[in-house]
Amino acid sequence: MKARVLVLVLVVIVGLTGCAKKGRPLVPLALDRGATPQAVTLTEQGTQAYQTKQFDAAKQYFSQAVAADPQSGQTHYNYALALNALGDVDEARQHFIEAANLAPGDKTIWDSPALHQYGNPQTEKVTKEHRTTNSRPTFGGGPR
Repeated sequence: MKARVLVLVLVVIVGLTGCAKKGRPLVPLALDRGATPQAVTLTEQGTQAYQTKQFDAAKQYFSQAVAADPQSGQTHYNYALALNALGDVDEARQHFIEAANLAPGDKTIWDSPALHQYGNPQTEKVTKEHRTTNSRPTFGGGPR
């Protein structure tokens, strides 16, 4: 009887651990109040396309939002989500990193699973070298 209870407890613990690792679904972010009206409109259209799994359309809207507000971490993050959904992981990586660099206090960007797979976001900026090579980028310029 004790063995069955122990096995049941272990199964529950393993099951809960597995569920906890899935995390939240990746969703586009709304822009900050200081964003240009054009970027806000494009982001809303891109978000609608992304949520209906029209990733090519979302990519186009988010790309235009980046052009309209290139200093917004949220525009780069949203564009990276669409690129990632389309399988363009190299370009997505660059925009996830740019988003983190432009929005150092945005916990959603910094804590996103999409960004964590590309490096350790514990320091300042990514060096230009990592943007032009195929090496795995690291935040803060590399090993210390």
